[in-house]
Amino acid sequence: MAYDERLAERIRSYFTRRKGVEEKRMFGGLCFMFNGHMCCGIDKDRLMVRVLPDRYDTLLKKPHARKMDFTGKPLKGFLFISEAGYRTASGLVSWLDEAIECATSKPPKKKKTKPPRMAMR
Repeated sequence: MAYDERLAERIRSYFTRRKGVEEKRMFGGLCFMFNGHMCCGIDKDRLMVRVLPDRYDTLLKKPHARKMDFTGKPLKGFLFISEAGYRTASGLVSWLDEAIECATSKPPKKKKTKPPRMAMR
């Protein structure tokens, strides 16, 4: 199991009334994009959230939050949240609200169009 499917369902439920949300498999887990920007995701049983740069240090001090690092180098603006931090519905909503605030602070990305394929003869 690459990610916690129950957590994925809880996140999907949070996003049911929002437009512009899509799921992508990334980092060996699952990421949720909002208006083309990575918003949150799941790696094993850890919730990953992207937060506003000016909120990063404050949120990092919260219980159950730690720097996100895949390669040993922390990725600024991204946090891993342990299961105890999102166990309750209000805990999960709190972290997802932070992630949505970050994503909505950025202009929507335009979809890339692929050039037409050349016909083979």
